[in-house]
Amino acid sequence: MEAEAVVKDWWLYHGTGEGADRRARLEAGSPPPWRNFTGVPDPHYVPPGCAGPAWERTRGRGEGYVPDGPEKDVVNTALHLRRPLLITGKPGVGKSTLAYSIATDLGLGPVLHWPITSRTVLRDGLYLYDAIGRLQEAGLEQLRPPGTAEVADVPGAAPATAPATAPSISRYLRLGPLGTALLPQDRPRVLLVDEIDKSDIDLPGDLLTVFEDGGFVIPELARLKKQEPAVVIGTDDEGDDSAVRVTAGRVQCRYFPVVVLTSNGERDFPPAFLRRCVRLHLDAPGPDKLARIVRRRLGVDIEGNEEYRELVRSFLDRAEDGDLATDQLLNAIQLRLAGAWSAPDDRDRFLATVMQHLTGPTA
Repeated sequence: MEAEAVVKDWWLYHGTGEGADRRARLEAGSPPPWRNFTGVPDPHYVPPGCAGPAWERTRGRGEGYVPDGPEKDVVNTALHLRRPLLITGKPGVGKSTLAYSIATDLGLGPVLHWPITSRTVLRDGLYLYDAIGRLQEAGLEQLRPPGTAEVADVPGAAPATAPATAPSISRYLRLGPLGTALLPQDRPRVLLVDEIDKSDIDLPGDLLTVFEDGGFVIPELARLKKQEPAVVIGTDDEGDDSAVRVTAGRVQCRYFPVVVLTSNGERDFPPAFLRRCVRLHLDAPGPDKLARIVRRRLGVDIEGNEEYRELVRSFLDRAEDGDLATDQLLNAIQLRLAGAWSAPDDRDRFLATVMQHLTGPTA
């Protein structure tokens, strides 16, 4: 059995569980001079902590991840340099789960998730603006009799006399996952940019300025900064009270977020983008790491059970003919723990059902 990696003094991320002392070192650490940002936090905005449904989802996924020593070296390099972490590898090797492991291990709150498609543009991650909704409400305001305003959320209430004003833009703006991650805070948030290789060809280049500046401008607010210097808008966090004050339309981070970008290798990225990332390639786990994953996820000691060792061998043999995901092995062992597919005659059909190849042969 492979020995656990020796803990190194400079590591912040260990992958073994929440560490308040290591989080304190992360928060107090000095960034490189070129990664020192000056955003001022909104004292009324309290980012979600290590409680609530969103955190439980993050923790539930992150606790089962088993990093090895080289992975920890690269993750900690990105943390110290405050650079995005670009993770490549085949589907199912744990690229996305590593982001949840970082958040769980350092107690950084729920992961902000930005899934990428071929239609995704930079603004989708920064903020959302419902311009049509605002125009519609402005039109309704003009149709109301002069000197009246609608009383909202009171069924059957008569209109109250009040000066008619245009609706505030704040009701129609909300920060996206990237915009929320860039809010000025005393500790970083973890942002998962999932499957960036599926993006339009321009997105990686568009991200460069944001990653370098650690901030961005919302033009719709910048144009109104004389009329509304500070506007309270929603964030990508869960909950009705997750709003933040944005001044002069500018969002500027104080601590660069932990940005984890995943790629299945479906495309190449421009050198300028790669230069600004710390890169990590994840290979499919071998037998020793699989045994550690099963032990952490399911509490099963592979070494002490011949049936489960045989399942691992079958998984590795089938993986030579086509890609398999680690959770397919976990599914197989979970079914055996439940007593399913336990008859000897079911073996071949069982393997074909739960270990279908993601690429290559289908059986």
